[in-house]
Amino acid sequence: MDMIANLTLGFGVALSLQNLALCFAGCFIGTLIGVLPGVGPIATIAILLPITFGVDPVGALIMLAGIYYGAQYGGSTTAILVNIPGEATSVVTTLDGHQMAKQGRAGVALGIAALGSFFAGCVATLFIAALGAPLTKLALLFGPAEYFSLMVMGLCFAVVLARGSILKAFCMIMLGLLLSTVGTDLETGQERLTFGFPPLSDGIDFAVLAMGVFGFAEVLRNLENPEARDVVKAKIGRLLPDWSEIKQSINPVLRGTFIGGILGILPGNGAVLGPFASYTLEKKIAKDPSRFGRGAIEGVAGPESANNAGAQTAFIPLLTLGIPPNAVMALMVGAMTIHGIIPGPQVMTKNPELFWGMIASMWIGNLMLVIINLPLVGVWVKLLQVPYRLMFPAILIFCCIGIYSVNNQPVDVAFTAMFGLFGYLLIKLGFEPAPMLLGFVLGKLLEEKMRQALIISRGSFMTFIERPISAGLLIVAVVVLVIALLPSISKKREEVFVE
Repeated sequence: MDMIANLTLGFGVALSLQNLALCFAGCFIGTLIGVLPGVGPIATIAILLPITFGVDPVGALIMLAGIYYGAQYGGSTTAILVNIPGEATSVVTTLDGHQMAKQGRAGVALGIAALGSFFAGCVATLFIAALGAPLTKLALLFGPAEYFSLMVMGLCFAVVLARGSILKAFCMIMLGLLLSTVGTDLETGQERLTFGFPPLSDGIDFAVLAMGVFGFAEVLRNLENPEARDVVKAKIGRLLPDWSEIKQSINPVLRGTFIGGILGILPGNGAVLGPFASYTLEKKIAKDPSRFGRGAIEGVAGPESANNAGAQTAFIPLLTLGIPPNAVMALMVGAMTIHGIIPGPQVMTKNPELFWGMIASMWIGNLMLVIINLPLVGVWVKLLQVPYRLMFPAILIFCCIGIYSVNNQPVDVAFTAMFGLFGYLLIKLGFEPAPMLLGFVLGKLLEEKMRQALIISRGSFMTFIERPISAGLLIVAVVVLVIALLPSISKKREEVFVE
């Protein structure tokens, strides 16, 4: 009964005219940036953060969430029609989706991707609603020591699930933690790592780092690669799959929803791994695996469902524990902080309108996305024909305007450009920037909780081991790292990421 009352409250909030408009705007912008290769949700949310200042917190977060899961829908359109994944999560969709398009079945591929994503999104939202209250009650039992250990465990998962070598991912996490300490110490008032440069006394702005490492660096990376957009010339065809195609897709959609939903909760690259895991499973259990890579509808239905389920269950650790599982959720933490909301279990008790309003808006958003994606396929095809060289100046201008409007400081734009070059260098050297952003966001919180735990225990580090929940979380963190470092597991992990 409590859940029905809470969902009624949520729909009451989400169905207000302003929140409906913001949800639609978020879903539309998300689809747009998902369709355009090289413009990801991280850069877009970072650009739009300043615009949300004038909107109430619920509406702002509904719009930003819409951008994130809307980009997952849009990414499949580019993957199917152009053979370029609009999003990292759509890489697998190119394998069979584009082959279907070449066979004149582009409409069916787009239709099953949208319908599978819609089903997965609805199930994942139900999952969030069901898990929200129990996890929040559990989180209220957490003290500073438990929160510290939970964040350490989250960072260990991020290291293990990041692409590339574990050592490189670990270095990125540590760099993020180091960058989070720049600025004035809140307790002593001493400046740390500012090198006497006044603009650094308030620390590095989160939007500056995110926009540089993801926005500017992504533009440089895309300009480096020669453009070859193989837009399908064949007719799109019917958008709704027939009964035989639906029968082929039902089980992959159900399995993909389950796999994506579980992996989406994991810190690091969990949501990105969902589609890969789903595709691998479908290929292994198929009666004729040779069909995969030649236009198998299961190779689109499973991964696309996993993709959207993972995008939405990623909100569970954010809304219940205040821990961002990936870079986009880290931006959501930034947005909540800007609006004076402390992410964590208190959100459900102190801001029930925000918690349940966001959950209800996800159902509405999923329905909007089916309507936005399928009838507007012709518009997205036209948009895909615009050369990147004409788009990147506009992207850079919007990035610069967005960054300048945060603090009205020209030095922020210079810092963003510097982080852009640094981010590009990291990509060239094979380092993944996402763990760095995660380390940066959790760094301040990690330090704060560690200090609080040590003050309560009068300086004894044993407090992290003496408290059972804290000790359990630390044991899980150590076990995950040790298992990942075992030679056989490490080799298998590398093979999975290469695939």
